[in-house]
Amino acid sequence: MSLLNVFNNKDSDKKNISVPTIYDIKINSLQGKLIKLSDFNGKHILFVNVASKCGFTPQYKELQKLHESYKDKLLVIGVPCNQFGHQEPGSAFEIKEFCEVNYGVDFLITEKIDVKGSKQHPLYKWLTGKNLNGLKNSNVKWNFQKYLVDPKGNLVDYFYSTTKPLSKKITKYL
Repeated sequence: MSLLNVFNNKDSDKKNISVPTIYDIKINSLQGKLIKLSDFNGKHILFVNVASKCGFTPQYKELQKLHESYKDKLLVIGVPCNQFGHQEPGSAFEIKEFCEVNYGVDFLITEKIDVKGSKQHPLYKWLTGKNLNGLKNSNVKWNFQKYLVDPKGNLVDYFYSTTKPLSKKITKYL
C-alpha cells in the first residue's frame, strides 16, 4: 500500500498497516528535486509554512539566523503555501528570488503545497495527525506556523505564527 493510501484509507484495519514515520515522506524542493526526509535522520527539523506577502514574512530573517546558529543539529525547511489569504502567489522562481534577495535565505525550501484541506500534502497529514505523529492533532491556523521534529523523527511540538523562530519555546529543544 502506498504512503498516500495509508494516509487516505480511513476504513483500513489499522492493525495491518504500519504507520509511516516522518522519514517515509518525500517532497520536492522548490527547484523540483526530490527531498527524502530520511536523509535528515539524526537532526532536528523545523517545518514552517511560509508566504512572501504575510505580516509574518519578516520571520524569514530569524529563520535564517536559526538555520545558521544551529546548522549542526537543526534543519530549517520552509514550505510555501498559498492557502492563507493568498499570500504566496509566486512561482517557484519568484519565491526563491524573493527569499534570497530580501532575507538571504539559504535554508531548504520545498515546492508550494497545501497544508490543510482535501489536497493536504502527506507531510502535513503526518505533522497534524495524532494517528500518524503519535503526539497530537493540530490545525495549521496561518502562515509561519512551525512544527519541530526531533533527531529520531518524533514530533516535539508545534508553534503558532506568533512564536518567533529564535524563541526559547523552540531553541530549548536544540
